[in-house]
Amino acid sequence: MSMIDVKGIHKHYKKDANVVRALDDVSLAIDRGQFVAILGPSGSGKSTLLNVLGLLDRSDKGTYHLDGRDVSSFSADELAAIRNDKVGFVFQSFHLMPKTPAIENVELPLIYSDRSDLAGLAMKALDRVGLADRASHIPSELSGGQQQRVAIARALVNTPDLILADEPTGNLDSQSGLEIMEILQSLNGEGATVVLVTHDPELARMASRRVDIVDGRIARDEIIDERRDARAALGALVGA
Repeated sequence: MSMIDVKGIHKHYKKDANVVRALDDVSLAIDRGQFVAILGPSGSGKSTLLNVLGLLDRSDKGTYHLDGRDVSSFSADELAAIRNDKVGFVFQSFHLMPKTPAIENVELPLIYSDRSDLAGLAMKALDRVGLADRASHIPSELSGGQQQRVAIARALVNTPDLILADEPTGNLDSQSGLEIMEILQSLNGEGATVVLVTHDPELARMASRRVDIVDGRIARDEIIDERRDARAALGALVGA
């Protein structure tokens, strides 16, 4: 059974007198433990698809099964509970609270958690991304790459099954971007399902599967036979 199974998804917007077909009859199945890169130019519908997969937005038409459950008609409260339990989000712009220390930014999803063992989870997540020694620093005291690591730690703190990353390296230099990709590959190696939205074919090569979306439709879907290793690429960059 696929972890993600969307069939016949449509998402249309009205813009002035025109209708924008952000998603136009998209069907996609993703198995648990896959690392999928969704590739496409600006305006192709890739971020809209990620928002639907992450239960941040609803499709106008079609069905969505997540872990075998049809979530298409769930209430907003039900979707919020599933998001907090199963999904971790990483965005291009970090979305950190600017005057809040890193550890408190990471702790935010725990406010809505029904877990009983919350002690130490935020620090464990920061340690996982190599930032335990920056726990008390606010975002302005961190580099862009470090801020994105905090965002990843926040995404990990509830140990989600699914990590959705929307252009997570878009605001970073090459070295920091590869460091983020190394973390995502490592998390995938530990069993997390990762869906990465990117416009960069080189980053897409670091996934195990590539899905191209053009004009709201899937134009390509293939397994990557020679997957690029982020750690090796980072080593080559640093040694150059």
